[in-house]
Amino acid sequence: MNTTPPPADLNLCVEQALSEDIGPGDVTSVLLPRGQIVTARVTTREAAVLCGQPWFAAAFQMIDPTVSVTWAVPEGSRVQPDDLLCTVTGCARAIFTGERTALNFLQTLSGTATSVRRYVDAVAGTGARIVDTRQTLPGLRSAQKYAVLVGGGLNHRLGLYDGFLIEDVHSAAAGGLREAIHYARAMGLSVPIMAEIRTREETRIALDEDIDLLLVESLPLELVKTVARMVHEHRDCGGRTLVEYSGGASLENVRSLAETGVDRVAVGSVTKHLRAVDITMKIVK
Repeated sequence: MNTTPPPADLNLCVEQALSEDIGPGDVTSVLLPRGQIVTARVTTREAAVLCGQPWFAAAFQMIDPTVSVTWAVPEGSRVQPDDLLCTVTGCARAIFTGERTALNFLQTLSGTATSVRRYVDAVAGTGARIVDTRQTLPGLRSAQKYAVLVGGGLNHRLGLYDGFLIEDVHSAAAGGLREAIHYARAMGLSVPIMAEIRTREETRIALDEDIDLLLVESLPLELVKTVARMVHEHRDCGGRTLVEYSGGASLENVRSLAETGVDRVAVGSVTKHLRAVDITMKIVK
């Protein structure tokens, strides 16, 4: 059962999407009789992980609060072709006006959650977790980050504000990796300190400082295995550092990446290369 709370900007996100679609008014739906009540069935045409229920319902209820959405399956469920997802009952004008926006959210977020679940299944048993990146659709970051969690993945950073990620340019500007870590700590922020490392020496420095996470990006797998072993030995001695692989992960290679011993594998494609799920809504009465 999904227990992930929807993000705080859900209503703003839905309001903006409705505004894009409705503009000054839906000129076609006014052709429908005022006060006409209808019921619609929402089904999926393909296997998926269902995600986006709060956005779907909000798209209708912001137009008409009396519209009711009754879900047949919980958020995060695996669904199969022709499964009933929900029924929508209320004013015909409101339902037809909100249909496209509501389905856009449900199809898009289900697509993200479904993609994540495929990667999660691919690394099952390795001990590694799948994490997202900041490569999200503009305006939909918090929604897609939610979908990643529903799909069984983890969030990396929500943005540039909730974690340090020290890359080579930052280390060079600070006078070295250790100096950059010290500068970050001196700021007194209660956010994780992460660093991209490229060599064994940088790994030793980062572990000596016991930072939160090492990021290894597109390094040879033998070096990744070495770094992962050093991190695990560090934790065996009381350290807390995790190691994450990033760069070029696909369904074809993600398991081999996970088997290097890293704690996490970052996959940008789950939010960047989106394939929406084929979900349809039909009026039944």
